[in-house]
Amino acid sequence: QVQLVESGGGLVQAGGSLRLSCAASGRIYSTSAVGWFRQAPGKGREFVASIRWSGNIPNYSDSVKGRFTISRDNPQNTVYLQTNSLKPEDTAVYYCAAQSLASTRWDYWGQGTQVTVFS
Repeated sequence: QVQLVESGGGLVQAGGSLRLSCAASGRIYSTSAVGWFRQAPGKGREFVASIRWSGNIPNYSDSVKGRFTISRDNPQNTVYLQTNSLKPEDTAVYYCAAQSLASTRWDYWGQGTQVTVFS
């Protein structure tokens, strides 16, 4: 099993920044990538960004490209999401997920951290 714990969410004014963290533990070697997803009230979960444990080519959704940056600290088994120029529409619960090597599905999920952006 893989455990994921998010932190760093909070309340921020539009234009501000937050850095979200995702600490991974357990059978990390069975995963290939970590991603961030978000779910706003009344909406489905959407992909935000992802990065592989090896290699250095991240992926971003068009809605956050240029504003958010995903990075990783392999020795600490931690993945970060730096969120800049936040907008009220970025308000959501942000989830960290790990992609299984075997299935390529996002099989492991954290509990989520709330990000609220006010104008």
